[in-house]
Amino acid sequence: MTLPIALAIYIVFGTLFGVATHPHRHLFSEGRTKRSASHDKDPMQSVFAWTLLCSALWPLMLLTGVFSWWVKRPR
Repeated sequence: MTLPIALAIYIVFGTLFGVATHPHRHLFSEGRTKRSASHDKDPMQSVFAWTLLCSALWPLMLLTGVFSWWVKRPR
């Protein structure tokens, strides 16, 4: 597999990961667990920003999401 194909697969998977996890963004951060009402003014801008972030950093986001899920799971 050549480098451009591998990078394209990486970016496409990250983009799909970003679109799929947008409603659950709070699992991937240490911040507040609920969005404030002011961030809902332009939802497409929020989706676009989250998707761009995840397309580059999806392995890190996946690890932080798994860790958050593990910490917040019912015991």
